[in-house]
Amino acid sequence: MTLQRRHFLAASGALALTGLARAQGLPENARIFAGFAAGGTVDVTARRIADRLRDVVAQSVVVENRTGAGGQIALSALKTATPDGLTVAVTPMSMLGIYPNTYKKLPYDPVADFAPVSLAVRFDFGLAVGTQVPASVRTLKDFIAWCKANPTQANFGSPAAGSVPHFVAELFSRAAGLDLKHVPYRGTQPAIVDAMGGQVAAVSGPIGEFLQHLPTGKVRLLATSGEKRSRFTPDVPTYAEQGFKDIVFDEWFGVFAPGKTPAAAVAKLSEALRKVLAAPEVVDSLAQMGLEAKGSTPADLAALLKRDTERWAPLIKTIGFSADS
Repeated sequence: MTLQRRHFLAASGALALTGLARAQGLPENARIFAGFAAGGTVDVTARRIADRLRDVVAQSVVVENRTGAGGQIALSALKTATPDGLTVAVTPMSMLGIYPNTYKKLPYDPVADFAPVSLAVRFDFGLAVGTQVPASVRTLKDFIAWCKANPTQANFGSPAAGSVPHFVAELFSRAAGLDLKHVPYRGTQPAIVDAMGGQVAAVSGPIGEFLQHLPTGKVRLLATSGEKRSRFTPDVPTYAEQGFKDIVFDEWFGVFAPGKTPAAAVAKLSEALRKVLAAPEVVDSLAQMGLEAKGSTPADLAALLKRDTERWAPLIKTIGFSADS
């Protein structure tokens, strides 16, 4: 064996032993619950985080898709999980900030049963039209005129009844003096496919869901819901720019731990997550789905949840929606 090969093998062995020693000092397993199916934005966000937390908080970090009941199954599992800092969930704001205003009874308390760890991503919504709507319709003003001229065709799809995209479009409909009929779907993609096929006039959903379809010309974004134009669709004006100053909404996914998780464990997880969500490869990967990676402190996430819960309560009452009806 040559001297150089011996040196190479020795160095490789030393690196392996160092990695093993580091791994041996960590817990064996950690889990991230995702309340929605594999391949969706919640699942993808959870998996990007899990990949980067491996060998940081535990030797192995796995994503468990606890689907069902619109995300409630995953949060119910989190509620009863051991509060040791090794089990968290990635969840949309809706399950914690919207559901208390639409369900008479939930299997969890959004505040008492969970410990905020870090924000994960934020995203805006878009309103798009499909092939049923003439190509001349390019703005909200155009769409309003078309709806008034074609009231029997004036409708929109959303990913689910009681979802934020549903409510955003309902608020627009009221502000515009329209009577848009809501068509609920199981996810945004089926709604977009029907819009492209001319079965539904418009779709309200997360911006990222539309991106892959825009080049076809079979779906056109008319407006986005953020405070400013989305960097993913810079040529599309916001609702506010087009005269609807109160239609300014976004949504976020957050990372939460069981409610009794020690503060020190929450702080450690939060610090690790903020580093993960600032990594360029994570930022770029999530951007492909129209998601803005963004970490936060536990206190900031708690304040954000409180703000959104309080903001949506009167709006939902105005809309008159109940998931129990």
